Amino acid sequence: MKLLSIAIPCYNSQDYMRKAIECLLPGGDDVEILVVNDGSSDDTASIADEYEKRYPGIVRAIHQENKGHGGAVNTGIANATGMYFKVLDSDDWFKEEAYISVLEKLRDIVGGSTVLDLMICNFVYDKVGKEHKKVMTYKSALPVDEMFTWNDVKHFKKGQYLLMHSVIYRTKLLKECGMVLPEHTFYVDNIFVFEPLPFVKTMYYMDVNLYRYYIGREDQSVNEEIMIKRIDQQIRVNKLMIGYMAGTKRCINPKLEKYMLNYLDIMMTISSIFLIKDGSEEALRKKKDLWEYLKDNDSRDYFRLRFGLLGTSMNMPGKGGRKISVLEYKIAQRFVGFN
Repeated sequence: MKLLSIAIPCYNSQDYMRKAIECLLPGGDDVEILVVNDGSSDDTASIADEYEKRYPGIVRAIHQENKGHGGAVNTGIANATGMYFKVLDSDDWFKEEAYISVLEKLRDIVGGSTVLDLMICNFVYDKVGKEHKKVMTYKSALPVDEMFTWNDVKHFKKGQYLLMHSVIYRTKLLKECGMVLPEHTFYVDNIFVFEPLPFVKTMYYMDVNLYRYYIGREDQSVNEEIMIKRIDQQIRVNKLMIGYMAGTKRCINPKLEKYMLNYLDIMMTISSIFLIKDGSEEALRKKKDLWEYLKDNDSRDYFRLRFGLLGTSMNMPGKGGRKISVLEYKIAQRFVGFN
């Protein structure tokens, strides 16, 4: 069995997918590289087939009709044979030294007596034009270089959350937890780092900068203008998270519940901010409807979020309220890393 399966969702990725694939090859036979061609119309398919032919047993090319990022991740999970699973977007890459150290640690853990559910590493915002690259670390919130549970987790700062870039799940956990990401929808990575968490019992944090998260393409989904245009998809993801949170019925660890509630808080903030920035009557109505949706589906969390610091500032009336929301915008920028 492979140690680690890494899915690379690719849609018209011919210009940058080679770098993503090449950075994973030093993992050798320990890794399975799943290049998921999501109905591309450029040379993505032929590049995927080329690497599968050059590296049989390591690279697998999987071709499907277009299903969006979530559909490609679903396909990656369904086809993964490795003990652990990670997603690498086709325009991002891994730092080789950190990558090798993570594989070595996973190998050690697999040989031990305790099953690991979730490996966590740092990631780097590799933003175009920025000489200083911001690193998202977790050493203030998580024990370093040791196995731990939710009881051992400390305080997460605002803007300091687990993103898809920072997590490596046990593959069997992902397959058994029942998560299915919605197809043809952006921002589903938020669901990927939300829904499986109640099934995670054991974690390990390595303070290494593994994932390089590229930001700067004009057509990127985290481009601010594009996020505003796609706000309905952001709202859809937001509502799915609300429904899932309500369905857990507080059967989870109190520290995990607090973390998930704070995550939902920042998602409500992001959706509200972009609807405020849109400023149209329709957008402001959508913001009101989103908060009503939370109230109708989870009244307890509604009151905790609506009258918390972020919820209050997101719902203050008039120009004064919108000025305050600009301050929260900076928190959202840090969370999403949009350009």
